[in-house]
Amino acid sequence: MPCVAMAACSWLAFFHRQILSVLAPTILSETGLNAQQFASISSFFFVAYFIANPLWGSILDFIGLRVGMLIGVGIWSLASISHGWVSAFIGFAAARALLGLGEGVTFPGGLRTAVESLPGNLRGRAIALSFSGGTLGGAAASYIAIPLGLRYGWRPAFAITGAFGMVWLAIWWLVARPPFLPKFQRKSTKLVLPNLSEKRLWALVFSYALPAIAPGPILTLLALYLNQGLEASQADLKTLLLAPPLAWGAGYFFWGWVADRYAYDNPRPVGLFWLLTVCSLVLGAMTWTTSLAIAVAIASWANFIGGGFQMVALKVGSYSFPREQAATMTGIASGSWALVNYILLQFLGPMFNQHRYDEAFWTIALCPVAGVMVWQFLSRTQSTREPIARASEA
Repeated sequence: MPCVAMAACSWLAFFHRQILSVLAPTILSETGLNAQQFASISSFFFVAYFIANPLWGSILDFIGLRVGMLIGVGIWSLASISHGWVSAFIGFAAARALLGLGEGVTFPGGLRTAVESLPGNLRGRAIALSFSGGTLGGAAASYIAIPLGLRYGWRPAFAITGAFGMVWLAIWWLVARPPFLPKFQRKSTKLVLPNLSEKRLWALVFSYALPAIAPGPILTLLALYLNQGLEASQADLKTLLLAPPLAWGAGYFFWGWVADRYAYDNPRPVGLFWLLTVCSLVLGAMTWTTSLAIAVAIASWANFIGGGFQMVALKVGSYSFPREQAATMTGIASGSWALVNYILLQFLGPMFNQHRYDEAFWTIALCPVAGVMVWQFLSRTQSTREPIARASEA
């Protein structure tokens, strides 16, 4: 039950996150913002998300899931509604930053729920379930927000959908307690923040942030590429934007199962990481076609592989961090992912504004190569038999 509730939470997070992206053609047309400004606005979300993820991870490990999730989801629900009140660059930037601050609770909360609810041999699939709602939320944004935006305007679309978070808060208050979740026992009298001098931290960062990056820029900028590069209309996007987030969710479940099967007692599955890396290069071929269907299929494949990197990296990371720091570990991973998104958008925004799409997609496609190479170097001394005792303890 708690993992199902966290799946609904991640649904809400990505649903609210994607409303701005799926309505981007209409919003840019009415406000006069350009693609570069839109990318910059989106980057404010990722800056706040970068800071919030490890912070929320530490907060949840300290105060517990029940109260921490109530605070986080409450913040981002209000932030989502606030998008409908602004018109200029600075207003959108502030709204995106507040949204990122609240949504930083999502993945740390999802992983800690999985760790507390299920044994180690089922944890990869539990993480996939907790995270999978996000991909459905991303898909639902086009089917719910676009019709609302076309009928009532983009501002009411934010107001109506923002209320969904309040429903989740009531559900969570009921299920986040025994027997569904064990009674929370505070582990320390202070927050435990990430230690930047630890090799395990940097191995986690490079196995997750760069390799799993594709879904971030794809879900942020794909609507603009299909609209400006391949001439899809705002109405067309309702259907076209459905597949990529669903493929991301499929990646969670498929690769979560693979991680449970092939990385259960192996903290260094080099072959699995390189298999995913080779598969990720397909994204570079995005501009080789003028077919909307093929372009969406390539974006969907990239998201499927990105979900795989996330599941494998988190499974491997769970062997390096103790159970009581599960949320902190996920916060580090998700926060570093957000930071890479922010950095990439500073380059991708001008590329999209100048229609240099080939450069943009190859930049994204090559990120996993760099990340896996660094991870392999940082983890080279780790024993393949090390986590067995740790896993049984968890």
